Amino acid sequence: MRCLYVVGLMAMFWMTEVLPLPITGLIPIVLYPLMGIMSTGDTCACYMNDTTMMFIGSMVIAIVIENSGLHMRMALLIIKTIGCSHRRLTLGLFFVTMFLSMWISNTAATVMMLPIIETVLLELEAQGLGNMFVQERYRSDEEDGAIEDSLKKPTRTTMVYYLVAAYASSLGGIGTLVGTGTNLTLKGFFEKRFPNSSGISLTSWMLYSVPPMLLMGFLTWVWLQVMYMGMFRPGSKDASAIDIGPHGEKVAAAVIEKKYKELGPITWHESSVGVLFLAVVLLWFFRSPGFTRGWPTYITNLQVKDSTAATCVTILFFVLPSNLDFLRSFDANPANRPTKPSAGMITWKMIHQKMHWSLILVLGGGFAISAGSTTSKLSSILGHALIALQSIDPLAILFIVCAFAETVTELTSNVAVANIILPVLAEMCIAMRIHPLYLMLPASLCCSFSFHLPVGTPPNAIATAAAHIKTRDFAIAGVGPSVITLLVTTLTFSTWGTYVFNLSEFPDWAI
Repeated sequence: MRCLYVVGLMAMFWMTEVLPLPITGLIPIVLYPLMGIMSTGDTCACYMNDTTMMFIGSMVIAIVIENSGLHMRMALLIIKTIGCSHRRLTLGLFFVTMFLSMWISNTAATVMMLPIIETVLLELEAQGLGNMFVQERYRSDEEDGAIEDSLKKPTRTTMVYYLVAAYASSLGGIGTLVGTGTNLTLKGFFEKRFPNSSGISLTSWMLYSVPPMLLMGFLTWVWLQVMYMGMFRPGSKDASAIDIGPHGEKVAAAVIEKKYKELGPITWHESSVGVLFLAVVLLWFFRSPGFTRGWPTYITNLQVKDSTAATCVTILFFVLPSNLDFLRSFDANPANRPTKPSAGMITWKMIHQKMHWSLILVLGGGFAISAGSTTSKLSSILGHALIALQSIDPLAILFIVCAFAETVTELTSNVAVANIILPVLAEMCIAMRIHPLYLMLPASLCCSFSFHLPVGTPPNAIATAAAHIKTRDFAIAGVGPSVITLLVTTLTFSTWGTYVFNLSEFPDWAI
């Protein structure tokens, strides 16, 4: 019961944000030893493990990619290839943002796309091919009387572009283990709660998650087209508003081409970062691919996890130079030789400024909940209390759990929600005699699906502030993505997910 009190206290604090989220994550270090649940050493060990190091490594990789400008080059090149009508631009932006969000933070992916969106829309407006904003006049009451003022209001076309950036970044985060904090929360909790399981690899995760991610992305794009751009309604006002004609497409293409040329030729920094990024993805993928021996088995009999590859590449980012100036050290003319060392691909100052250090404490707090629940036998108590669930259809439970996770994550931090519900879901699965991932994995995915409120996730807040989208309009737009993600997650995981993760039988290691 003492552990249950700590878990309940942390859940309440995370939900209400009485304390900052990372500070709430530190509570077990104080209460666990004093309440006789776990020693200080064992509790502190929960905050630094393989999953935490993988998070740090993946964040460093993302920061290095942003610093090199490689992500911007990739985005503009893909958009150029797809085309520059409003429909094609939004489709290109959607899938480019999703791809970037698979590897860098959702917030960074959204922020990166906004200058591209704003430049294209402003140029079309300058050419008389549509307005980005309209001025909405209103009257405000002051002590001296009513004052008339105006407020920027986005057009329906503008709303689509900014909603695309926000929604695509949230959906893209589910594509890889490193895409968002909730994925790593699941990995860390699952492998700590079930140490005898084979764990969750990047290979199996992507094999399942990428197909539904693409399907959700396409259906969400269709929803936005139908709602705001007149798809299937050729004679509507919305359809007329996005008809910019061949001239408008040329204007948009010229803007994209100009921004691409401003980047200049590809640099040594960008190409080196691209090679190392590809290398770490391959190391993650082939660590335990399932269809052949993983690369660690050729080197050692010890267990090698994904944090090893991430940390190796992190070190190389500091070792390898960001330019080739050092080669001039051998120049015959002393005047041409460099006078200072070549800079690395990243500096510690930049890592220190851009790293989400607070999330490490939130993750650690979740792992401490898992360890405390097991040590104090709270997990067993919950398992016995939930034994009656055996008679309920697992598919119905799956739908309810996903709907609950999507609803709660609209109101508080995604990672905090995952930390709260995953321990309960693990015990539910054991009580129902079903594979623990059957409920835990789709629930963790749904913790990323916040589409209704600007405060639900940072990408939503960024898009709302940039485009002046009203909360009511944002809530209406989010109806479609919420329904789409709920149905697609439930249907795909109960079919394709069951096959990929072999969920048809209750595993011995879960007992």
